[in-house]
Amino acid sequence: MGTIFLLMFGAFMFFLIFMRIKQINQYEKGVRFTRGKFSGIMEPGWMIYFPLFQRVDKVDIRTRAVDVPYQEAITRDNIPVRINAVVYYSVSDVAKAVLEVMNFYDAISQLAQTTMRNSLGDRSLDDLLQNRAKIAEIIKQELDAKTNGWGIDVSALELKDVIIPEELKRTISKEAEAERERRAVIIKAEGDRMAAENLAAAAETLTRTPGALHLRTLQSINDLSSDQSNTTIWMVPIDVLEAVKGFADAVKKNNAK
Repeated sequence: MGTIFLLMFGAFMFFLIFMRIKQINQYEKGVRFTRGKFSGIMEPGWMIYFPLFQRVDKVDIRTRAVDVPYQEAITRDNIPVRINAVVYYSVSDVAKAVLEVMNFYDAISQLAQTTMRNSLGDRSLDDLLQNRAKIAEIIKQELDAKTNGWGIDVSALELKDVIIPEELKRTISKEAEAERERRAVIIKAEGDRMAAENLAAAAETLTRTPGALHLRTLQSINDLSSDQSNTTIWMVPIDVLEAVKGFADAVKKNNAK
């Protein structure tokens, strides 16, 4: 009986000394190695392992954000630019993330930098400024394709800032100002053309309708007379005045008889 107790006590002490409990959080997964060989994935919870023979590496499977530092690149039209971005990714296969790449956190950052520089070299400056979201999606797809073998899923990539030389900014500003002036001249000319067409149509309508011009004249006089401060000057030919005077003299002679 004493021997059995001693054996049980020895076994208990053995497990107590050599056994460990590993806690895997809900947002983590564990990669277990037994005698240096991959032996399985540990799910969230308490897991028993033996440190003498086994090792457990915990991997965070939450979405991470990597800030890609400013990268200098030359666009297709030979303009130097500086651009930075942020990459959002998560671990989809923890076994590959641990076994296929030494440090996937640093590898993602380095790969994002080189992929972004290579992609910008094939774009013009106008394309980069106008289609930033489209270019970011293309870079994201290239990065995702390269990291699939690492068990990494790139969910999004956003280009944050595009910095161009100050001299080029002034040139772009002058170009934009000239473009606005060109559009203003075109709009003004279009307005003058439409106004001339409307005036021509109105004149044609007045010509075709008898008495329309007199009505328009009377309407204009009425509009002017609504304000007592306005003074209306009538230009009457001298022949008309002489005719009126002759008519008045004839009326006077007729009355004298």
